[in-house]
Amino acid sequence: MTALPDWMRPPRAEGWFAEDLDRLPEAPRHTELIDGALVFMMSPQRSWHGRLVTGLTTALVAVAPAGVEIEREMTIRLDARNRPEPDLLATTAPYDPDRTWFAPEDIRLVVEVVSPESAHRDRTVKLRKYAEAGIPHYWCVEDEDGSPAVHVYELDGPTGAYAPAGIFRGALHRPVPFDITLDLTRLVPPRENLHDDAAGN
Repeated sequence: MTALPDWMRPPRAEGWFAEDLDRLPEAPRHTELIDGALVFMMSPQRSWHGRLVTGLTTALVAVAPAGVEIEREMTIRLDARNRPEPDLLATTAPYDPDRTWFAPEDIRLVVEVVSPESAHRDRTVKLRKYAEAGIPHYWCVEDEDGSPAVHVYELDGPTGAYAPAGIFRGALHRPVPFDITLDLTRLVPPRENLHDDAAGN
């Protein structure tokens, strides 16, 4: 069995804390902390995932009002033992070039684009943890044969849990957390175009 490198050993008996992520230069670029355990993104990223995140980032930046910043692949310090890294977030915190994480009270929207490796965390673990942290809006984006389907959730105040607010295909219009209208068909090239190109060659 290959020995673990020293940096992968928790610095204390209680495991890892949120601030430890800023002291792990050897860790993979996309490292999260979930319930005190390090979670690494080790599988190759699909082109569809990367293109969709880029397309959503550009689209949300275009419609975000003054005072709202759109960030991608930045961690949120939910509590001492949880610091997940969503694909996108909308925040009221001002831009700080040296920032490495955001506080949940400054987050208005979190977006996770589901991949095979992250599916369980995105659909269950993060759904619960973002709600418990009080983040008001959560989008979970699924791949439906190459087309994005956005599962939208809103925080229900009395229960402190997310309530489903719709599944959007083709187009999305939401009045919260700010006025958002998106043409989902333009975020990634349609899969049928790829088949047509291959047939024509």
